[in-house]
Amino acid sequence: MVRTNMTIILRLEIHKKKISFGEIATVISRSGGDMVAIDVIKESPEMTVRDISINIISEEKQQSIIESIHQLPGVSIRHVSDRTFLLHLGGKIEVRSKNTIDNREELSHVYTPEVARICMAIDEEPSLAYNLTIKKNAVAVISNATAVLGLGKIKPEAAMPVMEGKAMLFKQLAGIDAYPLCLESKNTEEIIQIIKALSPSFGGINLEDIASPQCFDIEERLKKEIDIPVFHDDQHGTAIVTLAGLLNALKVTNKELKDCKIIVCGIGAAGIAITKMLLTAGAKNVIGVDRNGALSRDENYENEAWNWYANNTNPHNEKGALPSVMDGADVFIGVSAPNVLNVEDVKRMAAQPIVFALANPNPEIDPELAKPYVKVMATGRSDYPNQVNNVLCFPGIFRGALDCRASDINEEMKLAAAKAIASTINENELNEDYIIPGVFNDQVVPNIREAVMKSGYATKAAKKKE
Repeated sequence: MVRTNMTIILRLEIHKKKISFGEIATVISRSGGDMVAIDVIKESPEMTVRDISINIISEEKQQSIIESIHQLPGVSIRHVSDRTFLLHLGGKIEVRSKNTIDNREELSHVYTPEVARICMAIDEEPSLAYNLTIKKNAVAVISNATAVLGLGKIKPEAAMPVMEGKAMLFKQLAGIDAYPLCLESKNTEEIIQIIKALSPSFGGINLEDIASPQCFDIEERLKKEIDIPVFHDDQHGTAIVTLAGLLNALKVTNKELKDCKIIVCGIGAAGIAITKMLLTAGAKNVIGVDRNGALSRDENYENEAWNWYANNTNPHNEKGALPSVMDGADVFIGVSAPNVLNVEDVKRMAAQPIVFALANPNPEIDPELAKPYVKVMATGRSDYPNQVNNVLCFPGIFRGALDCRASDINEEMKLAAAKAIASTINENELNEDYIIPGVFNDQVVPNIREAVMKSGYATKAAKKKE
């Protein structure tokens, strides 16, 4: 049963002579619903329309209530909604003017004729766009809806709520104006050209929910061909937060990254990015495992990203399925599928094992099953300690990149961001259930911003003078 703990609202048209409200309330209760509010929308001697707010614990309960009401005489369901749907009515974001326009004189400054002076100034010196337009604080959140959350490939329109939600987080957590753009295209070259054409309006590009391996090609080309940061959050956001949590987990277990045997399960966009971050941070023994087992230098893969992976990891050329490479592993990082790791696998790990089971919503191993055998456990879920959540990364890393006017978010800046997230938890607070700060910790964004800007200047990625 999928637990949701949500409130649904049923708009019922009730014919008073055929049924009493008490009979309806009884059916709702028997079907697992808890009525918390009743609002009369319309009333007449023979008919009433009411909105019934009902707390439920699962989508299955919602369906049971609806089916039970459908069987009652004299009742029809006009509409079913819940708080999440209501929150999305009309979209979740809007554009507001910074200044009001109340007379013709003010209009002349923001639009014709005076705006022409601003246009000509930028035309002569394009970098003035950072000072005289929204560019310096604008990020495009761009998706082609081919790998949306756990939904996979969906219609571009259907991906908009996710992109709007990301735009909200950009604004609330880092003060960045983000614009959701969902593209009706699966063609790599077309997507690259569209984003290149859009790039003059933005200070950064956040690629989102684009399937592997297409996401690699798009990001790699754009990083070479436009002079603003391009960041695929599903890869790098996950990698940065994972490394941040791992750095603290290693402190808890008194281990060094360079000495650890690390298993990465699921070699897609996130798994490859996590591995690159681990190698950048100093890891020496990383083994990637996918459906067909450990990636080995002896194989020639159709996926070029896998060939790179095999040639840069697994120094002892271990082979076989996941259980066969788990012996002596210090760290397991899963970005794959539910229940691929079992308790026997965990028992074969080294002392004080670290398990990051990040598949969402159902992790690679049930945290309750793993708990007796691991020292540090992290998941992608919010209902367990140590949630690895991209929200910890992308607002701060773009805030820093925008403020130093970076042309790129390079590996050094990503590593700096991971260390900044980890450092938000001080030594006195650090423990096995608190290795990653919470999403609403108000020190995370400032810490990342400062670290990213410092790294941007050190690596010459920053174009703005210090």
